[in-house]
Amino acid sequence: MPRSDVSAAIPDRQFPNHVQPFRVENGWIRGRLIRLGSAFEQTAVHNKYPKPVGRILGETLALAAALSTALKFEGNFKLQAQGDGPVSLLVVDITSDGGLRGYARFDAEAFDGDNLQGQDPFTADSDLVPRLLGAGHLAFTVDQNLEGDRYQGVTALAGGSLADCAHTYFRDSEQLETAIKLTAHYGGDGVAPRAAALMIQRMPGDKPPEMPDEEAEEAWRNAVILMSSVTSQELLDAELPTQDILYRLYHADGIRVYDKLPLRFQCRCSRDRATDMLINFGGDDFNDMKTENGMIVVSCEFCRTDYEFTEQELIDLKSAESQESPTT
Repeated sequence: MPRSDVSAAIPDRQFPNHVQPFRVENGWIRGRLIRLGSAFEQTAVHNKYPKPVGRILGETLALAAALSTALKFEGNFKLQAQGDGPVSLLVVDITSDGGLRGYARFDAEAFDGDNLQGQDPFTADSDLVPRLLGAGHLAFTVDQNLEGDRYQGVTALAGGSLADCAHTYFRDSEQLETAIKLTAHYGGDGVAPRAAALMIQRMPGDKPPEMPDEEAEEAWRNAVILMSSVTSQELLDAELPTQDILYRLYHADGIRVYDKLPLRFQCRCSRDRATDMLINFGGDDFNDMKTENGMIVVSCEFCRTDYEFTEQELIDLKSAESQESPTT
C-alpha cells in the first residue's frame, strides 16, 4: 500500500539494500531510488577490482536494479556493457524477487600504478564510459520464466556515463522521457562499497486530463532540476534515510512513496549447472580442459566458486551424453 508521510520515516540503521518506488504528485512522475550496501560489497568481494572498475560495476548494479524494477516480469533481467576499452565487459543480472549479482572483466595491466585510477570517489566522472569501456554497446535482456518470452534492447555506448547511455536508449527506442543519476564508491577511506541510482520517468497517459500540457512540461523540468541537485555524498550517506532524500527533493510538489523492494546478493551457480555446461561442451573437448592432475575446474565468474570434476566423473558424463544422443 502507498504511504505519503515520508517525513515521519524511521531512519535506516545501516546503508540499505532496496528499491524505493515513488511518485511526484505534481506532474504524475514515477521514480525509483536504489541504494546498495552489502549487496554491492558481497558482489565485489569475490574479485579484486581496481577502484575505477569497482566503481563502474557498482553503477551498473544500481542501473540494473532501477531498470528491472520499473518493469513487470517474472524471471531474470540482465544488463551487459561490452566495449574495446580496458574494461571489456560488465555483466549484471537481477531476478524479479531481488537477487542481484555481477562481475567485470578487465585488463589488469591497464590499471597498474596511478593509471586510470580516476578522481575523487564522490565526484562524478564525466568520461567514465569512454575512459574505461571505450566504444561498444549496452544491452539488456528480460527472460520470462513462465511464458518463455525474451525481450532485448541495445544502445551504443554514447556519452560519458552509463546514465547518458540509458538516456539515449529511452529517448531513441522507447520515446520515454527519463532522467537517471548514478553514483558508486568502491570502498576505501573507511567507507564500505556503496552504490545508488535515482531515476524518474514521465509516463505516457499518467497526466491527469485536466492538467494543461504546459503545466505538465514545467512539472517535468522542475523534477529533473531537483533531481540534479542531490549530491553523491547524500545518496551514499548511511546517516541519511532514503525517504528523507525524497522528501527533501519533492515535498513541495507532493510525493507518494510505496513499499520498498528488498535487494540482496545472490549467485545462482551450482554443481548441476556446471555439469550441464560441460555436457554442452561435448566429450571431445574434455581433454583440452583438463588440468595437470586430470581434473576439470569450472569457475563461476560471479562468485569465484570452483566446481571440480574427477576423471571418472568426466567418463560418466561422456557415457551419459552418448546414451542421450539420438542414433542414426
